[in-house]
Amino acid sequence: MKNLFAKVFYLIFFLFFVVNSLLAQVQKAPQRQEGEGPFSQLIIRGITLINGNGAPPRGPIDIVVENNKIAKIAVVGNPGIAIDAEKRPKLKAGGKELNCEGMYLLPGFIDMHGHIGGKAQGADAEYVFKLWMGHGITTIRDPACGNGLDWVLEHKEKSQKNTITAPRIQAYTVFGQGRYDRIATTEEARQWVRENAKKGADGVKFFGAPPEIMAAALDENKKLELRSACHHAQMDVARWNVLHSARAGLTTMEHWYGLPEALFDNRTVQDYPLDYNYQNEQHRFKEAGRLWQQAAVPYSEHWNKVMNELLQLDFTIDPTFNIYEANRDLMRARRAEWHEEYTMPSLWQFYMPSKISHGSYWHYWGTEEEVDWRKNYQLWMTFINEYKNRGGRITAGSDSGFIFQLYGFAYVRELELLREAGFHPLEVIRSATLNGAEALGMDQLIGTVEVGKLADFVIIEENPLKNLKVLYGTGTIKLTGDNEIVRVGGVKYTIKDGIVYDAKQLLEDVKAMVRASKTKDDFEIKQPGLDKKF
Repeated sequence: MKNLFAKVFYLIFFLFFVVNSLLAQVQKAPQRQEGEGPFSQLIIRGITLINGNGAPPRGPIDIVVENNKIAKIAVVGNPGIAIDAEKRPKLKAGGKELNCEGMYLLPGFIDMHGHIGGKAQGADAEYVFKLWMGHGITTIRDPACGNGLDWVLEHKEKSQKNTITAPRIQAYTVFGQGRYDRIATTEEARQWVRENAKKGADGVKFFGAPPEIMAAALDENKKLELRSACHHAQMDVARWNVLHSARAGLTTMEHWYGLPEALFDNRTVQDYPLDYNYQNEQHRFKEAGRLWQQAAVPYSEHWNKVMNELLQLDFTIDPTFNIYEANRDLMRARRAEWHEEYTMPSLWQFYMPSKISHGSYWHYWGTEEEVDWRKNYQLWMTFINEYKNRGGRITAGSDSGFIFQLYGFAYVRELELLREAGFHPLEVIRSATLNGAEALGMDQLIGTVEVGKLADFVIIEENPLKNLKVLYGTGTIKLTGDNEIVRVGGVKYTIKDGIVYDAKQLLEDVKAMVRASKTKDDFEIKQPGLDKKF
């Protein structure tokens, strides 16, 4: 009778988990209506190539794509000199030419921390995918599969077949997802990892666990040649920080949690106030803003020792600077100009101050907290920049959909913050392209513009190296020689798998979705605590 009761209890619990998972799913992406192609042959004419390998720009160049593979990269002249048509690759019957003279072409961007919407945010797949694609993001890693692994794998397959308008997807399931009880033994950890691989996941996303469980799961995952990511949450980081994970086979760390803890040289735990409560988001993020100041001093013996070991382990860091930026300048994040036209009402409501909703805003954020976070960023960025300088792999991820950060737009902001950290613009582009491809194990397919690789490109009319802001969907402000104020930039074409998308039209589609939602709910974006229209 006791065993029967236990089985019934766990069955009910399991059904509850399944129902909640289904309720958490966002609306699926519709059948693709956008984009031209793929073509038997596509020739992109006259571009200046900014590659993902750190090479300086070069052009004019013609790029020939045949059946979604780069077939030829031809230098066809010199700047300011008319191109000799006889030297250009010839267009075959049934082929397509794209005249891009004077424009810039980059490899498709890779968002290494791209959650596909969320029911709480009201961010359906079409909305999220078009924001990403409208900003040149052709590949994302979903580091949680919050809509369920089956849901994500369905969209991954549809993206591969290009039956939906979406980036290609890498699915990293949260460790333990799908179980109705806690993973309590090393064998249970190994078994879950094996089952996760059989289901088709590309990797595992960890938040931490007891050391023996983490060690077993990472070891099994490594044996299966899957990749892994970890947000070293504070519940387990005191016993298992970034160094432990890297030694055990973790391939990528997310954000910065676990790194300052590895750099402690006069303590073993964060200096928590004695009335601290992790469930209180104000406590959690206020004290997180003081964490880097508790770590070893930059370039000190211990600081160097940690960095050098991570380098030897070929460890990847995905900092996601942008997702915490509101903590150092809340007004800037709230007032970003794209919110009015591109942020869904449900998403804006999700951002409002809340005591129960992670990723909304906190209770009473002030000057002292912002100053601490600015110091935090200085120390964090110092480590990241030096890690890059010594040959470490830094990638670009956005973690959008939380804390006033919007899909696509937040990714461009991440590139700006890498620049602030000390990266040359070419190093920024490498983080956004080749480094991401290497971290995903996909560098033989994407990440640079090379013969034999897939046709994933970003094409823009302005030079993004001179001003990364031109990558924003809203463009950026420029005063012309005629004293006219204009908007320039915004991605012109996103090409994924040889299919040419009008990036600005994708963003127009998003604006239409937002307008329709506002009309339906008679909604106006207002700043928290104010009745004044934004």
